[in-house]
Amino acid sequence: MPSEVVAALTDAGIYRMNVPRRYGGYQTPLRTQVDTLTEIAAACGSTAFTALIQAGCAFIAALFPDEAQDEIFTSPDVRVGGTLIPDATALATAGGYVVNGTSGFATGCRHADWHLLTVRVESGEGPPEVLWTAVPMAELEILDDWHVSGLAGSGSNSLVARDVFVPAHRVLPVGPLLNGEFPSKSNADDPFYRMPVLLMFCAWTAPNALGLARAALEEFTGRIHRRGITYTFHQRQNEATVTHLQAAEAALKISCAELLTSDFVARIEAGEPYTLEERARIRAQSGYVARLCKEAVDLIASASGASSLHREVPIQRAVRDVQALNLHSFVNPATNLEIYGRVLSGLDAGTPFL
Repeated sequence: MPSEVVAALTDAGIYRMNVPRRYGGYQTPLRTQVDTLTEIAAACGSTAFTALIQAGCAFIAALFPDEAQDEIFTSPDVRVGGTLIPDATALATAGGYVVNGTSGFATGCRHADWHLLTVRVESGEGPPEVLWTAVPMAELEILDDWHVSGLAGSGSNSLVARDVFVPAHRVLPVGPLLNGEFPSKSNADDPFYRMPVLLMFCAWTAPNALGLARAALEEFTGRIHRRGITYTFHQRQNEATVTHLQAAEAALKISCAELLTSDFVARIEAGEPYTLEERARIRAQSGYVARLCKEAVDLIASASGASSLHREVPIQRAVRDVQALNLHSFVNPATNLEIYGRVLSGLDAGTPFL
């Protein structure tokens, strides 16, 4: 992502959406965040994905001990990245932990100030403890390994930690956080930060799919007036009945995705309590939004002809970006449907990530 784009997002206040007000942040209502991220995604899926990750990680940073927040939020426009895959390890030492290892999918790392690095603390007895550790980007090495077909501009490279010391106050245990427990005293009773982190990520990822699908449909309905259908008598694609069916179906899939998003965003904003079934449903809904948008984009792409394969045509980028989003492990529609189906069938969800 070009530095000019980062500067534009900063000027627009995007990075302030989840920063506590006491540091100059906005604590922007979730519905507004969804609308904002959707507009960004309509222009560029990679930029929107980077923005949603950094907006989400700023929210997580606000759950760290207050002493850590004072270090992180030295500016309301600070850019915080992070991952939830515990590939790195940590050893307890006097006053904190020493972290080592490589962690992938560090979205936006080249423009980040801080990274919330997920680590495992092996105890030798039972499963390892999982921690989020707040590390300045200057203490991490970036590997140039993000060579992908979708969301390519997100710069989700791997990061390497080599004997990085993390003081105890810059640590956030993941297990308790999933149960709604976090060490920040200043934000402990703020309803904004009582919204479950993982449900928030459902809301932050949905607009990535919505924006891509809306933009693809807009591009498609413009192109059909400028091109015909090769090897047919149609001089203008917009005159063909098959085009009418394709445009209508794609539009309705997007409309359904928008309604699903509005439904679960309203439920998250309504506040506690959140039942297990509601949590599983919200995660399933976010995955289904991604699926519907992918189906809409795929339909549009199949109707756009071979000329849409040219790299300057936005539709081919939307196809690659929405495919990449659907492959994300937290978004994946099939996985999320299985989780919800298990709960509906009276079984354990099979995951704590709800």
